[in-house]
Amino acid sequence: MSKHRTTASWRLRSSFISSIISTTLVLYALGMLVLLLVNVQRVSQFVKETLSFSVILVEDVRPVDAEFLRKTLSARSYVKETKYISKERAAEELTEALGADFLDLLQYNPLKPSIELKLRAPWANNDSIRKIGRSLLDSPQVADIHYEPSMVSLVNANVQRISLLILGFSLLMSFIALVLINNTIRISIYAHRFIIRTMQLVGATSSFIQRPFLLRAARHGLLASLLAIGLIVETVWVLQQEFYNLVNVHQYAMLGLVGVFTLVIGVVINVLTTYFAVSKYLHLSTDSLYY
Repeated sequence: MSKHRTTASWRLRSSFISSIISTTLVLYALGMLVLLLVNVQRVSQFVKETLSFSVILVEDVRPVDAEFLRKTLSARSYVKETKYISKERAAEELTEALGADFLDLLQYNPLKPSIELKLRAPWANNDSIRKIGRSLLDSPQVADIHYEPSMVSLVNANVQRISLLILGFSLLMSFIALVLINNTIRISIYAHRFIIRTMQLVGATSSFIQRPFLLRAARHGLLASLLAIGLIVETVWVLQQEFYNLVNVHQYAMLGLVGVFTLVIGVVINVLTTYFAVSKYLHLSTDSLYY
C-alpha cells in the first residue's frame, strides 16, 4: 500500500512538473514574440538611422566655418548624428579602402572636406533627403550633396517587408503556443477524468467539482508565468550586451508590458482551458471515459 501511494505521489508530482515546464516554455516563447513585436518599430528605426549621406563642402572652407555648420546641422530636429571629415581624414579612409596610397600617384589630394549626416528615421527617405539637400545647397560652404537613392529605397522596402514577416510569424507562433498550452492542460485533465466522474456519482455539483481544478490552473498559470518572465528578463540581459540600442533591461515600460501580457495570458488561458476541459468530462457518459 505504501509503495502504491509513493508511486501515485510521484506520478502526480511528475505531472505537475512537466505541466509547469511545458507551460513555462510556451509562455516564454510567446513573451519573446511579444517583445519582438513591441520592438519592430525600434528595429525599423535603428536600421533607417544607419543610413547616411555626405554634405560635400567647398575646398577652401575654413575649419571653423565647417565646425559651425556641423553644429548648426546637429541642432536640427531631423538630424540624429553628424561627423566632420577633413580632406586629410578622407584621404586616409580612401587609402585604407583601396589598400594603396593614391596620393603618391596623383601627387595631390583631390578630395574635399565633408560632413556625414545620419537622419532620424521619419526623414530617412528619398523625398526628405532631396528636400534637405536642396536647403543645404543654399549654404555658401556646401558644394554638393551625395547619397545613394537606390540604397535608401532598398532599405525602406526591406524594413517594411521584414516588419510584415515578423508580424505574420508572430501571429502564427502565438496560435501554435495557445494550442500547445491547451493540449497540455487537456492531457492533465484527462488523467483525472475518473476522479471527476466519482465526484459526480457522490452528488457533487458541477461548480464544486470545477473549483479545485480552476484554482490549481490559476496557481499553475501564475507560477509558469513568473518563471517565463524571469527567463525573458534573463534573455534581455544577455541580448543587451550586443544590441543595447534595441533592447535592454532598463526599458522598464516595455518589459512591464511584456510581463503583464505573459502573466495575464498564463493565468487566463490556463483557467479557461481547464474550465472547458472539465466541463467536457462532466457531460460525457461513463463508457466514453474509456476512449
